[in-house]
Amino acid sequence: MTVRLRAHHLLCMLTFVGEGYTPAFTANYRRIAERLSAGEEIEIVSGPDDICAPLLSEAAAHCLLPSPKGRDEAAAEAVDKLLGVPIEQGARLVPDEPLLKRLRRAFAADLIRDACEDCEWSELCGTVARNQFRNTLVAPC
Repeated sequence: MTVRLRAHHLLCMLTFVGEGYTPAFTANYRRIAERLSAGEEIEIVSGPDDICAPLLSEAAAHCLLPSPKGRDEAAAEAVDKLLGVPIEQGARLVPDEPLLKRLRRAFAADLIRDACEDCEWSELCGTVARNQFRNTLVAPC
């Protein structure tokens, strides 16, 4: 199987410690974290993805708003530049240890966090990075 992720979730997965918007969202994300930790391939999608799924039934699902789309563009550009591979719809990545370490180093160094600007989770993610990504659920450190 494949985990479908929008580009900015490549950054979010690095710091996921089990907190989220709703209990259903968090439970879903925990299952996805297990799949990613097992090395299940990621496919980049445009718009809502497997992580967004529990929120899509809400009347004002933020996953459909312009701000996440802007974060996707900023994250795709930053990760593309870091990895030297196009991060676009249909691109595939394997979340193995070398990839996660490289992304986390760049995240902690604030090299790929432009997409995090104005995100309500940015402070939490910054704290997780400063704490060397302890207690993360995607391939825990």
